Amino acid sequence: MSTLTTGEIAERTDVNIHTVRYYEEKELLPPVSRSAAGHRQFEEEHVSHIRFIKRAKHLGFTLSEIRELLSLQATAEAGTDIREKTQKKIEEVESKIQDLRRIRDTLEELAEACENRGEGADCVVLGALEGPS
Repeated sequence: MSTLTTGEIAERTDVNIHTVRYYEEKELLPPVSRSAAGHRQFEEEHVSHIRFIKRAKHLGFTLSEIRELLSLQATAEAGTDIREKTQKKIEEVESKIQDLRRIRDTLEELAEACENRGEGADCVVLGALEGPS
């Protein structure tokens, strides 16, 4: 079985070399063997792990949560735990969506008020940002 260098695994997973090293440092990857010269020697399982990490990050999971998911992969009873963690993440996303909608609505109100009141020092947006939160 052939091994991959840091540069090769970075290219195959479309991340930079520093990201590969960071994931290794944070113990998100299985242990990496070293050549006699001290160079990292990655295997196919490392490619799969990095792709998993990228997909999970894209879905909004933190690196800490991803570490938990990776550890659950190895257990037989992981299904329930993963569903619970996924449900929790869905709830967090829903909360963020509600917050973003509230922010959008407030900004739309301020923009509309600003159009009606003028520009510069009279702008409602600037006044709202200067006032108490």
